[in-house]
Amino acid sequence: MIPVCRLEDLPEGESVRLETTPPVAVFRTDDGELYAIDDTCTHQDASLSEGYLEGCLVECPLHAASFDLRTGRPTCLPARRPVRTHRVTVEDGVIHVHPDAQEGTAA
Repeated sequence: MIPVCRLEDLPEGESVRLETTPPVAVFRTDDGELYAIDDTCTHQDASLSEGYLEGCLVECPLHAASFDLRTGRPTCLPARRPVRTHRVTVEDGVIHVHPDAQEGTAA
């Protein structure tokens, strides 16, 4: 379990990158839902935490590949492979990532 930040410090519609190996991106949607995925686009090395968040989808800032935060699956080309998803919990107001999910599976 990796502490990320206080829930109040991650505004809705924003993300934060964890410098883990591999890096993980944590997103808080406009609806307040929390998701975590591997941060690197599977099409090319670009940080998904720097992408464009819309609903439960994040668009890679490099070539516009889009991934579903719930499943890690790409929703359009050029990405073909999913990113790993990770379970997220909030304990005592702190967001935690559990880096234990498998590639392309919802946690």
